[in-house]
Amino acid sequence: MPNQLIIFTRYPEPGKTKTRMIPFLGENGAAKLQQQMTEFTLKKAKKLQKNMFLSISIFYSGGTEQLMRDWLGEEILYQQQSNGDLGQRMKLAFARSLSILSNKVIIIGTDCPELNSTILSQAFEMLSCSDLVLGPALDGGYYLIGLNRLIPELFQGINWGTSEVFEQTQAIARQLKIKVGYLLPLHDIDRPEDLSIWDAIANNYSEI
Repeated sequence: MPNQLIIFTRYPEPGKTKTRMIPFLGENGAAKLQQQMTEFTLKKAKKLQKNMFLSISIFYSGGTEQLMRDWLGEEILYQQQSNGDLGQRMKLAFARSLSILSNKVIIIGTDCPELNSTILSQAFEMLSCSDLVLGPALDGGYYLIGLNRLIPELFQGINWGTSEVFEQTQAIARQLKIKVGYLLPLHDIDRPEDLSIWDAIANNYSEI
C-alpha cells in the first residue's frame, strides 16, 4: 500500500479563512494567503511524490468537491472534513486512511512553509520504527502528526488551538507507552507577525 499524505485545508472564501489575518490583510487578502499557502504545500507534496510511492488526499472544509477540483486539480483524492473539533476530524481521517489506503499516514496543514519534502520523507521513514511521529510547532502545537495504526486517545482531551497541544499530546503518548519520533521544531504562520517568515520562504521556491 502507498504511503498516505493528508493535507487539511479550507476553500479560500473571503471572510471564512485565515480570520486572524483579516485585521491586517482584509478578507480578500486573508483568503489569498490561504490559497497561496495551500498551493505551496501541495507543490511540496507533489515533489515528494516523485520520490516515493505516495497517495495525496485533500481533506477540505468550505466550498465543494468540484470547487476544490477546479482549484487544485483532478489527480488528488478529495474528502470533506467531518464535523467536530480538530481532534475528531483528524481521528476520523486517520481511521479512514489506515483502514483503506495505507499503513503509514501523515496529516499536515498548510500553515508551515518551512516543512519541505525532505522532512516529510523523514517522517514517513520514522513510521517504520515509531508508532507516532510529531513535528512540533514553535507556538506549542504541532505541524505534522503521523501514525501507522489508529490511536484514538491522542485526539481526546486536547485544548486545540492553544500552546498546550504538543505538551498534552506528549503526555498521552507517555501514558500509553507509545514510541514517538520527533521532527525539527518549525514555525506556524498564524498571526500577522508571522508573515515575514512566509514572505521569506515563499519568495524562494528553490528551497522546497
